[in-house]
Amino acid sequence: MPLRTILPLVFAISLPLFAADFPASESLPAQAALPDPLLLQDGTRVTTKEQWQQRRAPELRALFQHYMYGAQPPAVPVSGKLLREDRAAFGGKATLREVLVSIGQDEPVHLLVVIPNQRKKPVPVFLGLNFSGNYALVADPLVQMPQGWVLEKYAGGPNNRAGEVGRGKQIDAWALEQSIDRGYAVATFFMGDVVPDQVDLAREKLKRFLPAGMLADAPDAPATIMVWAWAFSRMVDYLVTVPELDPKRIAVVGHSRNGKTALLAAALDERIAMAIPSQAGCGGTAPSRVSAEMAEIQANGRPKAETVAVINKSFPYWFAGSFKPFGIAPEKLPFDQHALIALCAPRPVLVSCAVEDVWSNPPGQFAMLQAADPVYRLVAGDGIGATEAPETGRLLASRLGYFIRAGNHAMTREDWQVWLDYADQWLR
Repeated sequence: MPLRTILPLVFAISLPLFAADFPASESLPAQAALPDPLLLQDGTRVTTKEQWQQRRAPELRALFQHYMYGAQPPAVPVSGKLLREDRAAFGGKATLREVLVSIGQDEPVHLLVVIPNQRKKPVPVFLGLNFSGNYALVADPLVQMPQGWVLEKYAGGPNNRAGEVGRGKQIDAWALEQSIDRGYAVATFFMGDVVPDQVDLAREKLKRFLPAGMLADAPDAPATIMVWAWAFSRMVDYLVTVPELDPKRIAVVGHSRNGKTALLAAALDERIAMAIPSQAGCGGTAPSRVSAEMAEIQANGRPKAETVAVINKSFPYWFAGSFKPFGIAPEKLPFDQHALIALCAPRPVLVSCAVEDVWSNPPGQFAMLQAADPVYRLVAGDGIGATEAPETGRLLASRLGYFIRAGNHAMTREDWQVWLDYADQWLR
């Protein structure tokens, strides 16, 4: 099979270097209420779209990097090599490609791209990060397995390695054929190809993504969620060169920690047209300032909803070292997650939840949409368009959208059906 190599244009958002002006976490003033996303650090109120785009949005991106996710790695050349193509996938309805996307010199990522065959023009595409390796998303016996460390839940083999028993285990979670039938392409890659989701392996791998002159133990060194989000943008670098895909209609999607990542990617990369973070919870779409009710300690010794202290203890490699002090003082954060959502304006964001997933704080996630609404109304002219969360099972399809279904912490066919409905409204 002939191989095709593409060198896309490298994209990077230039961020002003505010770090020298940022005080230490203990010196920040406490703000029990949510910080105003339309108020600059110097106290100036943002009243125009231009002020938001030119001053406040860059300032917020710098704040999130400095105090939470770590510095964004530098952009690097990206190349894509076609490894395999099946033009009769899903009973002839789609073309399936396995592409080796090389990021820089030595960071190969296996990207699975599935494109509907029935199309008259370039189609929109969902780009998502998966937990298991691409081979688990399809029944195709030829799709390559990941070679590195895999979460035990998804491994399919001994010693946290992929195995044949794991092939096709995530078919229902991703429901690729459903997207194909609706006219959407899907591209997905394995988180472990970028940074393994294990503390020691992650800390070692993260050293490869340091900006020039930054030490690995710097408090704002890139952490795992930042590097995963950066990898989303590198996959976008490739996808915008694929002629069958519409470069102006790329949506990012992710569940749980991958939902946190998808939202951060959209906040940093304006080429992304829509974001659907699913049950992203603390560090994603739920507030760091957890309400007294949701912070109440249960019989199991844990709060109802995950907090900054808990997530930093459980996953110390997900966030920058500078985020750790806020575990005991989240009220000192100069932002909250509504500001991360606001950074996506005017692009649509759908926050997706589940009733039984109390740990991810569904009411807090809706509150973050409400708090991002003033920015959306300023930038886009509309936002959430509701004062209360919709009833279970009903999609609030506004530019700041919300959906909550029955069930627990999982990604399901039902979720995808609703996400496709939302995409039909905003990407068609």
